[in-house]
Amino acid sequence: MGVKNKAKKFRGSRTCGGGTHKNRRGAGSRGGRGHAGGCKHHFLKELLLGRGYGSYGFARPQKVLKYPTVIDIGALDETAERLVELKQAKVRTGKYYITLDVDKVLGKGRVTKPLIVTARSFSKRAQEKLESAGGKAKIAEP
Repeated sequence: MGVKNKAKKFRGSRTCGGGTHKNRRGAGSRGGRGHAGGCKHHFLKELLLGRGYGSYGFARPQKVLKYPTVIDIGALDETAERLVELKQAKVRTGKYYITLDVDKVLGKGRVTKPLIVTARSFSKRAQEKLESAGGKAKIAEP
């Protein structure tokens, strides 16, 4: 007589060699569900499957908070000469031409020089102060 097939051997028995009828029931018999034990008792299995230890899968994009950039008109008045030295502003016929990459120009501070400022938006008070000093507020093209 030859070697018996295991499936044939256990055919008709209640537990097929698995001990009592309560064994081989939940996920505990296979060491947990999913990627459980990936860095412990199933480390090699996960490594061979290419998952490895650590985070994987979808990374939710983080929300980027954008704060509006603002500048006070008084700060521009104080730094007008320095901006000309750094070639970020020009002086023609006694007027300072300043182009800014800011969201809004606010009206805090004093204006003593004629400034022609180009920015995305201006507060009412900033516009009034610029015009009273002989300057102008220009809205930048988007």
